Amino acid sequence: MAKTEAEVTRKVAELEGNRETGQVTKPGRVPTVAEWMTEYLDVICERLVASGKMAPRTLADYRSKTRHWIIPLLGRHRLNRLTPEHLDTAYTTMLDKGLSTSTVLKVHRILSRALKVAVRRDKVTRNVATLVEAPAAAETEIEPLTREEARRILDVARTKRNGTRWSVALALGIRQGEALGLRWSYIDMETGEIRAWFQVQRQEWRHGCDDPHTCGEKWHRRPCHKKCKIHGHRPSCKPDCTQAGHVCYKRPCLKDCIGHADKCLKRTGGGLVFRQRKGKSKLTLQCPPELLAQLKAHREIQDLEREKAGDRWEDHNLVFATKHGTPIERTEDWKIWKAILNQAGVRDVRVHDARHTAATLLIEQGVNIRVVQQVLGHTRVTTTERYTHVSTPLMRDAGARLASALWGES
Repeated sequence: MAKTEAEVTRKVAELEGNRETGQVTKPGRVPTVAEWMTEYLDVICERLVASGKMAPRTLADYRSKTRHWIIPLLGRHRLNRLTPEHLDTAYTTMLDKGLSTSTVLKVHRILSRALKVAVRRDKVTRNVATLVEAPAAAETEIEPLTREEARRILDVARTKRNGTRWSVALALGIRQGEALGLRWSYIDMETGEIRAWFQVQRQEWRHGCDDPHTCGEKWHRRPCHKKCKIHGHRPSCKPDCTQAGHVCYKRPCLKDCIGHADKCLKRTGGGLVFRQRKGKSKLTLQCPPELLAQLKAHREIQDLEREKAGDRWEDHNLVFATKHGTPIERTEDWKIWKAILNQAGVRDVRVHDARHTAATLLIEQGVNIRVVQQVLGHTRVTTTERYTHVSTPLMRDAGARLASALWGES
């Protein structure tokens, strides 16, 4: 307590300075970063998922990055004591551990969104994340499949179960979740109109037991000993190491790990759910006659599978399903895609690159960018422009035309 006039003056000046910089302490106990992140995820984000404003996969990603990075590096600080320097140190630590700038940027955005809500709810007076230079994510060079590569993929896919799935990906350019969530009732088999309005996504499992840490102990990931001779693990391995013979976890479990809820015998939540597609508009597409014929043939095969499965068939009205009618897991879909690429002798690309390929092939065929925007279901044409890539033949043609204009015969 100030006892002299000079001390009172100094205290007043200090408080006014704190008010100007947004560091005034709110009345009552200010939560720590760990406490607030827990409330933000368990209450606020859960409600967003329930209302359809946040995807279950997004929340799962938020939880993972919060559990592995935000809480261990920043969790002990109270919100009003959190400084830009704390964030700078945390981000440097993550980069030193071999994480990509894209991952660090995602962590920064999650923390910033949580702090933004904390400011709105008067938990703290400022969002320190806005005072930090966000890590710049390295741009990934995307090379869509060529027309020849796409055809080789379709030739191989034709021999596979659910092979039409990849015709849909390359001909319609819809996202993985939208393709796996496509239902027969949303396809007009006469006109070829397809309404890709929904995605299928898996909700996060939650522990229903009393001791999540002990429950998941069998599945905890532990770092190898520096001299481990079993796995060939090396301390110098990068987090995404895939070298044969190495067991290099992207990250070991925390000491107080409460994950692996999918293994809990009393697990709750989880399961596959249908939610409205990403974006504001309901995407309606026109199916090419060639693809429509494939879908009709695919439906006949599925009818035979349904008859063979009998009572084991779970009818979700899905166009692409397992042999028992249930939705196909994204990871399984990814494995099938990789196997097809390998068999077709095509370079390794992501499932999502089929969408980039569809956009680029449309541009190569002379389709207007605005039409491509409608096909992909983008709200802004600038988003579509990021999806389209000018192929080498088109670049050569453009160069030849310009040369003709400059040096060709008049």
